[in-house]
Amino acid sequence: MGISLPLLDSPRPAPAPKPAWLKVRAPGGPNYIRLKGLMRQWNLHSVCEEARCPNIGECWEDSTATFMILGDICTRNCGYCAVAHGKPAWEDREEPERVGHAVGELGLEHAVITSVNRDDLADGGAQAFAATVRAIRREAPACRVELLIPDFQGQAEALQTVIDAGPDILNHNTETVPRLYKLARHGGRYERTLELFRRARRAAPGLLTKSGVILGLGEEREELLETMRDLRAADVNILTLGQYLRPSAQHLPVARYYAPEEFAELGEAGRALGFAHVESGPLVRSSYHAKRHVPANRTINAVGEAGRGAPDTRQMINAVGGAGGGAAPLPPRTDAECVEPPTMRSNRWGGPGEERRSLPPGT
Repeated sequence: MGISLPLLDSPRPAPAPKPAWLKVRAPGGPNYIRLKGLMRQWNLHSVCEEARCPNIGECWEDSTATFMILGDICTRNCGYCAVAHGKPAWEDREEPERVGHAVGELGLEHAVITSVNRDDLADGGAQAFAATVRAIRREAPACRVELLIPDFQGQAEALQTVIDAGPDILNHNTETVPRLYKLARHGGRYERTLELFRRARRAAPGLLTKSGVILGLGEEREELLETMRDLRAADVNILTLGQYLRPSAQHLPVARYYAPEEFAELGEAGRALGFAHVESGPLVRSSYHAKRHVPANRTINAVGEAGRGAPDTRQMINAVGGAGGGAAPLPPRTDAECVEPPTMRSNRWGGPGEERRSLPPGT
């Protein structure tokens, strides 16, 4: 008879400590506390909170936030993302008006609007993005509007709905290199991302486009440079590069930490490829310093009759100087006056179970 021996669990190696350059002060300043209270008062979500952004203290102290519409439950489960996933439960058709009211009350010069993926909706949430742009134009006509959109599962009609609303910047994050899409970006397609930018450029030749890539998931340098070249080939104007930070033990591990000097070198490589602006650094996120990414003389899209966004056709979009410079001027916008989108389809924006309730726009 054999002798049973106890099984000993070999100790797992402790995760490597984060480098010193990734340490940030805990949020808690007066503007942070004020803005957090207002977001709850207005019954709004922010990606700053939901994605556990390390810059939330700095940005909220600067009275800058990225509004997240269409709830806080994502239909996809990407391996790097801290936003909760599952079956969305969100029905709030007044949300666009509340976002517009909030932007006006805060006196923002640059508002960023994003959302969770809503693959359960027929248009992926495109109508909600368009309604939010129109609400901001009414409440804060001097505010520049940047949309950070999902891929709408490749629906050209949904993308056109968003473009017709007249945003100043159209942002969609590439996130990683094509080899890692199946591992990291469940439901996403690399070619679909590039096609989104190609379609946007055909539909609105003068629209500023933007994308972001997170580093540290296991990409090789040449893969990253090839991805940057692909984005420039799709005529993306603005690029952000930042370090992946693992939200929890259930998320993908960090393959490596990039030093600030490496980010600086990659930023230079991006500018050499012709990006009008590259924001590259360990703590950079897609919306970090977003209002600095736009040329100072970029005219905000005017508001047409009945709240329709009428794109400006007079200004040339010059290359950004300083950290962003290097690209030739873009041509003026030549797309026609935007058309009011059709009435929102009857699909519901969720259902019972959402902890937050709909509030009137003025609360």
